[in-house]
Amino acid sequence: MSPLSALKRWFGDPNFRKKRQFLHSLGLFSEMKGSELGTLAQALHARTYRPGEVVFVEGDIGRAFFILESGRVELTRMGPDGKSALLYTLKPGEFFGEMALLESLPRSATATAVETSRLHLLYRTKLDVMIQSNPRIGVAVMTHFARLLSARLRRAGSLPPSDA
Repeated sequence: MSPLSALKRWFGDPNFRKKRQFLHSLGLFSEMKGSELGTLAQALHARTYRPGEVVFVEGDIGRAFFILESGRVELTRMGPDGKSALLYTLKPGEFFGEMALLESLPRSATATAVETSRLHLLYRTKLDVMIQSNPRIGVAVMTHFARLLSARLRRAGSLPPSDA
């Protein structure tokens, strides 16, 4: 099979098109071109988690970022009393673990599937390769993360509403 026919078969795959459409529907990737979404879709690893299955544990070193396609995932954090406290319940279209793409520090929470959940993982090593081969993708992702982190800091009251 020629490389061109292999590419046509890959891009014509309905699962690949569905993944690309899902990514385009997310604010994080909505400004990317079709070819960039294709590159990103190829870099993502899809995985289904069963109810109660742990995605990652607080304190583990983060190596991937997660996008929730379906299901629900809870983020919890261990309190000073040793009890787990619910931080947030993620719904389809939301993402988490983005700090792992920015730094190699321990996870700040535990993520657990509440129901059968389909996640797309982007490993930092894959993002690094994309940044080198297609900087526009890396810039788009990192710009969105910077805006997201800024908004979170503002909501937490750590920054004034305006830098002016």
